[in-house]
Amino acid sequence: MRDKPQLSFWQIWNMSFGFLGIQFGFALQGGFMSRIFQTLGAEKDSLPLLWIAAPLTGLLVQPIIGYLSDRTWHPILGRRRPYFLIGAILSSIALLFMPHSPTLWMAAGLLWVLDASINISMEPFRALVADKLPEKQRSYGFVVQTLIIGIGTWVASSLPWMVTQLGVSNEAGPGVVPDSVKVAFAIGAGVFLISILVTILTTKEDPPEDMQQFENERKGGNLIGDIFSNIGKMPAQMVNLGIVQFFSWLAFFSMWSMATPGLTEHVFAAPAPNPANFDMANAAQAQAFTAANQAFQNAADLVGSYMGYYGLSSMLVALLLSFYAARFTLNRRLMHFISLTLGGIGFLSMAFVPSPAWLIGSFVLVGVAWASILSMPYALLASAIDPKKMGVYMGIFNMFIVIPQIVAATLLGPVVRELFDNHAIYALMLSGASLIVGAMCLVRVHEPKAAAMGPMAAAH
Repeated sequence: MRDKPQLSFWQIWNMSFGFLGIQFGFALQGGFMSRIFQTLGAEKDSLPLLWIAAPLTGLLVQPIIGYLSDRTWHPILGRRRPYFLIGAILSSIALLFMPHSPTLWMAAGLLWVLDASINISMEPFRALVADKLPEKQRSYGFVVQTLIIGIGTWVASSLPWMVTQLGVSNEAGPGVVPDSVKVAFAIGAGVFLISILVTILTTKEDPPEDMQQFENERKGGNLIGDIFSNIGKMPAQMVNLGIVQFFSWLAFFSMWSMATPGLTEHVFAAPAPNPANFDMANAAQAQAFTAANQAFQNAADLVGSYMGYYGLSSMLVALLLSFYAARFTLNRRLMHFISLTLGGIGFLSMAFVPSPAWLIGSFVLVGVAWASILSMPYALLASAIDPKKMGVYMGIFNMFIVIPQIVAATLLGPVVRELFDNHAIYALMLSGASLIVGAMCLVRVHEPKAAAMGPMAAAH
């Protein structure tokens, strides 16, 4: 096996730049889908179930795309880049149409299309970092990827608020998504496609060392059988990290689906009004609905903007980590433990903030955990995987991301309704507890010794 050359910062930046668009898609989806669902008439305790299409799609798509990308070679686009392009085109179309959904079922269906399309692009990106970088640069590579993700999260989460400040209305009638959200999703569609094209045009992939052997292995494979066989042969490191991932992503799915109803209600005292509770033929009732809806939309804008701070925080943490990992050995397990604990504290604090502005501090702590979740598990895992199976194992590993989301989508609504009297803020407290449990589970994860060298020592 040939030695992989160490890459410069800008080479790593360019090959990860497509994640800016991917994160625009995820941040708009995570920050505003519940708002769209509520605008179209969904009750807050039904929101997690409406989200279930997203993780179900990931459960199917991620290992399949990983497996296929391992066995793909295109003479122009290479191994991973064909999937970047297909996913970007489909995601951009879904983002354009999403906020124009006239009905709840159409919005839920487009969420399914959007999540499937994002996953087509995303999974090969994780594998590309492991493909291109030697072991001693992988922590650095995943941290740079996280830096770009943080930028995308911060900007995309604030987009509806930004376009409202530029004069685009965030007011709309019953059952209509505001223009500010529609413009934000259109911008996200453009950023998604352009950023993916930057990576495709600036990053080259190395062909298989033995093309004939590669072709023979590709033709001899059995997609379903091979995937299940690889699941059965998962390295112990993957299983142990998967348990940590389960609790980590349970926490973040709860935030994405319940932060808008939880915080608009508990912190802003501006819950989404139900049109069925107002007699729209009565002028006073119609005016009361309009006022309540305006208060909710303003609060939802601010919730989205405050959520952007977890992206900003993750970006700054990733920047600091990139400087450190470029020169020194990074104890990835310890870093992940500290980060998850701080994120748990951030979630728990949301129930006790004295005023909305204090949510900024809560989301800053959440962002520390987010930065680590997007980089440390993959860096801890990469050295335990057969390089020829990097794509399929990265896809299988992400089953530990989607399974907790399916659990949350199925159970979170009933739990909040039956145990917490339908107060959505408790979903965010469950997020905090889940992150702390995930941190405790790191005791079973080991730190690979191969990370002992500074990853950029030869690149400067």
